[in-house]
Amino acid sequence: MRQIVLDTETTGLSWEKGNRIVEIGCVELVERRPTGRTWQRYLDPECDFEPGAQEVTGLTREFLAGKPKFADVAEDFLAFVDGAELVIHNAAFDLGFLDAEFARLGRGHRPLRELCAVEDSLELARQRYPGQRNSLDALCKRLGVDNSHRQLHGALLDAQLLAEAYLALTAGQGEIGFDAVAAGGGANAAAMAVPVAAGPRPRVLVTAAEREAHEARLAVLRKKAGGAAVWDRPVDEAAAEPALAVA
Repeated sequence: MRQIVLDTETTGLSWEKGNRIVEIGCVELVERRPTGRTWQRYLDPECDFEPGAQEVTGLTREFLAGKPKFADVAEDFLAFVDGAELVIHNAAFDLGFLDAEFARLGRGHRPLRELCAVEDSLELARQRYPGQRNSLDALCKRLGVDNSHRQLHGALLDAQLLAEAYLALTAGQGEIGFDAVAAGGGANAAAMAVPVAAGPRPRVLVTAAEREAHEARLAVLRKKAGGAAVWDRPVDEAAAEPALAVA
């Protein structure tokens, strides 16, 4: 499965009031692994920032002057996201701005939700952490994603952080075929019940970056457990422990 983690930066909070996109950032995942492919553009919004919006991104009209307009990059953007599932934090916001930009072109573009599947990571976070703050910064802190270098909002930087947070948030959901069962219903569920032929299991090689991410996640769990976790104890001692409820 190919996914594009997407973020935008804008001149204000409302496309209905004429605010425009000033940056688009995309990160590609294939089978839940970053491929290294990204797509990022700064855009000339052809309008001023609303009060306070400029301070969020650090971008200025002077910096954006001479950058391409949305019309100049629209087809290249569509080619990059074509056929992918879009992963967006608060999807209604970004899709509203993108659809408004396409509408201004007057070329009969369909809404992006009709061209791509969309996964709203904010809704996923709210389901997993009801009643808690689920901003990107809050998710990064909760899931052990280092965002210490995020001094200002930037579409590509935020898409990269969201990709890490999304993978941590959804870890395990599609690893053993549950996605196929959910998507296909009873027939796929029956297929999943068929025993797999015996044979050597594939060997999974872990990269240094994956090992570091794993250790960071374990560190977060150890902190929640008061500094140590069951798996840090000798096997005999851990086996004797009663089952623990996980908050």
